[in-house]
Amino acid sequence: MTGRLDRWERLLERQLAAAPYVLLAISTVLVLLTGGTPWITLSLAAAAAGWLTWVPRGAGYVAGLVALIGALATQGMWSVSFFGFVGYLHSWQYLKGSWRFAGVTATAAISVTAYGGGLPAPTPAAILTHLFFTGAIVAAVGLFSFLGEITTERSAERKRMVAQLEEAMRENAGLHAQLLVQAREAGVLDERQRMAAEIHDTLAQGLTGIITQLQAARQGDDWRRHVDLAVRLARESLAEARRSVHAVGPGQLEAAPLPEALQDVVGRWSELNEVRAEFTVTGTVRPMHPEVEETLLRTAQEALANTAKHAHASRVGLTLSYMEDMVTLDVRDDGIGFDPKLTAFGLTAMRKRVSRLAGTLEIESSTGAGTAISASLPAVARG
Repeated sequence: MTGRLDRWERLLERQLAAAPYVLLAISTVLVLLTGGTPWITLSLAAAAAGWLTWVPRGAGYVAGLVALIGALATQGMWSVSFFGFVGYLHSWQYLKGSWRFAGVTATAAISVTAYGGGLPAPTPAAILTHLFFTGAIVAAVGLFSFLGEITTERSAERKRMVAQLEEAMRENAGLHAQLLVQAREAGVLDERQRMAAEIHDTLAQGLTGIITQLQAARQGDDWRRHVDLAVRLARESLAEARRSVHAVGPGQLEAAPLPEALQDVVGRWSELNEVRAEFTVTGTVRPMHPEVEETLLRTAQEALANTAKHAHASRVGLTLSYMEDMVTLDVRDDGIGFDPKLTAFGLTAMRKRVSRLAGTLEIESSTGAGTAISASLPAVARG
């Protein structure tokens, strides 16, 4: 297991080293195919490749990289769609302190301007939307980078612990091997899986909602309401990220019982997505073990997020049923349906969460007939 993890890390390092060149090549090809001036585009791409290869890393390197991204952006938005990501990554990697945000902000401003077809119109709504998009990108990049640094630091700390264990337990090879496997598997892998699941269940869903509201703000007349909703989602996502870092449960369950928390989730989801949603409770309500309640809440959030992204539903219904030895959450929609055999990350995460508590997750769906998801867990009372 240790060797395999090390191989994965080395493979990831090689992929990260090659990624800027791959993204530059993709951007160049797409710009040329969509009307960019060939000699200018190719010259700028060659300059960018040389800059990536030969210029020493540091503040000057990042400044030149952002300038090249801006120059390429003049040839078409596809340049920032792919190569622009290098500006975010390298700004965070090679700058320090607040200069990181300066590099990320400059790259984000270039990207938003390119996507908008130029500088915003001189109106308050256009300028506010432009600034908000830029700020949202900077916040998202900073948040994900911060979480990545925490995961890396924890992984490095566990590696140091493993090294200390190796030195202390050399005389007992069998016990040393056992401790090494436990430290690696229970530490690094579990932490990465937990962080991946928490990021998907909180940040990814929150950012999806933010993007949806900002897109609506650009297209509709009621832009203030959509911007306010996006701000609220951003704050909630930040709070969830902080809870995830400290491995505590969902904030909704800290302030209210499970039925009230689910009612709040359903109500906010219905407001954000403008889809009719109903929530029903059956049986005798009683406190469940915190892990049971957290799993049911996360399952509801993931099911609703999938419905918003894929189902095109006009009506959604959630039912929380308390039985003698089981507690069940049913989520149904009248959307377009999908193939239940799909192995998307969200569905896999739901199955893992439920099965970890000896529960079952059933998914029924077919094209044009909507989707029904049922999560059943043992009714373990709160201790």
